[in-house]
Amino acid sequence: MFQLDDKFLQELGLDQLPEEQKKPFLEHIYSELELKVGTRLSDGLNDTQLEEFEKIIDRNEDAIDTWLSQHAPNFSQEEGFTRLQQATKLEATDPRLKSEFAATKWLEVNRPDYRDVVAAVLGELKAEIIANRDTILGSMSQQQPVPQQPQQNLPPNPPQDSGAQPPMAA
Repeated sequence: MFQLDDKFLQELGLDQLPEEQKKPFLEHIYSELELKVGTRLSDGLNDTQLEEFEKIIDRNEDAIDTWLSQHAPNFSQEEGFTRLQQATKLEATDPRLKSEFAATKWLEVNRPDYRDVVAAVLGELKAEIIANRDTILGSMSQQQPVPQQPQQNLPPNPPQDSGAQPPMAA
């Protein structure tokens, strides 16, 4: 499993992005990855499969329960469910956990190559980002606010004691 984090940015040569721009950039990458993977995974699926998966990812509890009863009736004892529970730290009875497991299990049944698809799309996305790294870094640095220069022809104001303390260093 991959993580979209500082290590990921370092792999791409984007670790020098300003801190305030890292999270929005990673969120954008996640959205792009999700869209491209979804598009690629939907190739070769029929309308019935797509509707079924849509209900599962939309957390339709009836659809999830029906699908699990047919394809994984003892899902809570499956190793994949236990690993997912540990990773998410959700209670075994949490509907979000059951929904996430059902979506993963659905992909295993209907698109057993889904992990390969995710890896391929991630690789393509990484290559695209690396190819545009200089442009990304240039546009990101241009978005930083430029510090204001003090006006040269005005005398400086003497400091006023407001009683405020400077912030403590972390």
